[in-house]
Amino acid sequence: MKNVAMTLIEIRTFASRSEAEVAQGALAAAGIESVLNSDDAGGAYPFPLTGSSASLLVEEADAAAAAEILGNGDGEDEGGEA
Repeated sequence: MKNVAMTLIEIRTFASRSEAEVAQGALAAAGIESVLNSDDAGGAYPFPLTGSSASLLVEEADAAAAAEILGNGDGEDEGGEA
C-alpha cells in the first residue's frame, strides 16, 4: 500500500454541522471528496461544544472547483440575485 500525503484546504465555514453536510453533499454530487470538521461530538450534540462552527476541507487540487460549486456563501449567485 502506497502512503500518499494530501494537503487539505478549508474551503468554507458554516454555522452548523447540518449546513456543512448539505454543502458536502453538493461537492460529493460533483465528484469532490471533502472532510467535515466540527467539534460537536460527531453530531451527537446539535451545537458545537467549543462555540466554533463546522468547516469543510477539500484537497488542494479541488479547492477552486469546490469554491465555484459552493458559490460566494452569502445566499446569492455570482450575478447578485438571490
